[in-house]
Amino acid sequence: MRTALASLLVLACAACGAREPADAAQAARPAKPAATTVFDGLEITPVAQGLEHPWGLAFLPDGRMLVTERPGRLRIVSADGSVSAPVSGVPEVYAKGQGGLLDVALDPDFATDPWVYLSFSEPGEGGGGTAVARGKLVDAALTDVAVIFRQMPKLEAGQHFGSRLVFDREGRLYVTSGDRGNWDNPQRLDRGQGKIFRINRDGSIPADNPFVGRDDAIPAIWSYGHRNVQGAALHPQTGVLWQTEHGARGGDELNIPRAGLNYGWPVITLGINYNGQPIGSGEKTAEGMEQPIHSWTPSIAPSGLAFYTADRFPEWKGSLFVGALAFQRMVRLSLDGDKVVAEQPLLVDFGERIRDVRQGPDGYIYLLTDDAKGKLLRVGLAEG
Repeated sequence: MRTALASLLVLACAACGAREPADAAQAARPAKPAATTVFDGLEITPVAQGLEHPWGLAFLPDGRMLVTERPGRLRIVSADGSVSAPVSGVPEVYAKGQGGLLDVALDPDFATDPWVYLSFSEPGEGGGGTAVARGKLVDAALTDVAVIFRQMPKLEAGQHFGSRLVFDREGRLYVTSGDRGNWDNPQRLDRGQGKIFRINRDGSIPADNPFVGRDDAIPAIWSYGHRNVQGAALHPQTGVLWQTEHGARGGDELNIPRAGLNYGWPVITLGINYNGQPIGSGEKTAEGMEQPIHSWTPSIAPSGLAFYTADRFPEWKGSLFVGALAFQRMVRLSLDGDKVVAEQPLLVDFGERIRDVRQGPDGYIYLLTDDAKGKLLRVGLAEG
């Protein structure tokens, strides 16, 4: 029965098959003139185009940007929108289904110690698994590359790898993952599927992780019982991690994952299976399992998460922005402490799957669109 359910998940998930790029896709591309348009009260400026299923975005101190492409390429995008040839040194990826090169993050001390961190689906015995590698960015190459974290065991499935990378204020790295379509492992502390992990920059384990010292648990685990976490961001005031994850048919979640807590999947969920049948216990609550602070039914397929802290658009300050794949939009959440008090859909009918959402150093919102010819977009409020 598990095999049949996993097959349904593969068919129903919003996955695009990864493929090896043609030679033309490898080359650097010059910038094209940016044409700003107004849509849904927003000014939208294409910064770069022709990116193959871009997944993660990070801003370099000199104004350039790093962008991952899921088939396995890391690009440098200049402020004028020119796209570099692929950065060398990127590890081989397990380019199957939703697998490939995923998120990118800079070391908190990047200006003096230029480590770049990549999450990706790593091939190996048994299939693939979410992994994290780091390397030093020197010109257009990653050097001293090493894998510092591996999700185990590796599985053949091509879905639900996660994965976002977020550093906290102490320099600990949170790594989000997915259940890989396996419904047994998220509740098992000795299995790496359906977890959020917390590691040090070199891959070692923080001594205060909740399961350190337990023989039956992976010490890198921070929280468990997750389905597929593709959005994560640090709250600007509290310094606490927030995350979004995909439900099945309904039940997408916004959570504040706390140390050692169980977020329920698949025992409890606010959604149902793609075939209309109940999932797990069929219940929405259970003792010892956490509830989301906000949810979406029907599913929007949240991917990308960013708190807005800039002064450029005062109307947005304090908001939380969420990208949506299935509903092809961006959502702005108004907050009162840890409560969502209002939800505003943006870019409705824009027709793009939003994969990542970031606040830029200039106070604009930057988006990556998930497409074979994906875009990096700059978004702000239109005047008047």
